[in-house]
Amino acid sequence: MRWITGILLALLVLVQADLWFSRNGLFHVRGLQGQLGEVREQIDAAKVRNEQVQAEVRDLREGLEMVEEKARAELGMVKRDEIYIQVTPGR
Repeated sequence: MRWITGILLALLVLVQADLWFSRNGLFHVRGLQGQLGEVREQIDAAKVRNEQVQAEVRDLREGLEMVEEKARAELGMVKRDEIYIQVTPGR
């Protein structure tokens, strides 16, 4: 009877070790869940960025106002017969 108990106990230990430490064990699954959370956050951030870029592309395709605004802000362009005055904050 003792050897049956010993065998059953050894099998229980093996099953528990497999449950905790194997490739599909609890520790591995918890690590994958953490990675999944990080990847989901990255995907959400990428979706927000994609929406911003899509809106900018839509604006560039549909209207010249965005082109004019970018030309003024980034390239310092002015219209014909227009004077550009830059005001800096006082000290």
